[in-house]
Amino acid sequence: MVEFKNVSVHYSSGVDALQNINLRINDGEFVFIVGESGAGKSTLMKLMMREIVPSSGRVFVNGASLSKLKGNKIAKFRRSIGMVFQDFRLIQDLNVYENVAFVLRIADQPMKFIKQRVPYVLNLVELAHKARSYPKELSGGEQQRVAIARALANDPSLIIADEPTGNIDPKLSYEIVELLKAI
Repeated sequence: MVEFKNVSVHYSSGVDALQNINLRINDGEFVFIVGESGAGKSTLMKLMMREIVPSSGRVFVNGASLSKLKGNKIAKFRRSIGMVFQDFRLIQDLNVYENVAFVLRIADQPMKFIKQRVPYVLNLVELAHKARSYPKELSGGEQQRVAIARALANDPSLIIADEPTGNIDPKLSYEIVELLKAI
């Protein structure tokens, strides 16, 4: 669950990115946030990831008040969220399997879990056959599916996708949205 209560964000540059936003996204909901450039979409995501805190108001994700999170609790909180970036952010020197396993290693997951989880999520995104391929050997749609697999690796309770179809063609865009809905 995500909840914004009277949230405003005022940047030091003088920009009012958000003003008095109230929003509730319940568990299981599939929500699209759309708007013009500069409308505050990225600010909303940064708030949900606890990259920034609101100037006023409160943000809750999965019952946690994000303004109260400090230090290493922020990193632990972020592990409960799967983030799919528009630009994929794959590590070019790692193959598909290693890219997905990387997030599990950072989270100090046991090797036994990693060896079970990585093939499972690669099967979900229909890329098990590409486990030993490197990002440069993949199409844009395949790279995006690796990014989705990586976001799913920690079995997150929330997935945030920043324009997950922005860098792929319309046919693949439809497939990515259908994949996210199925998951």
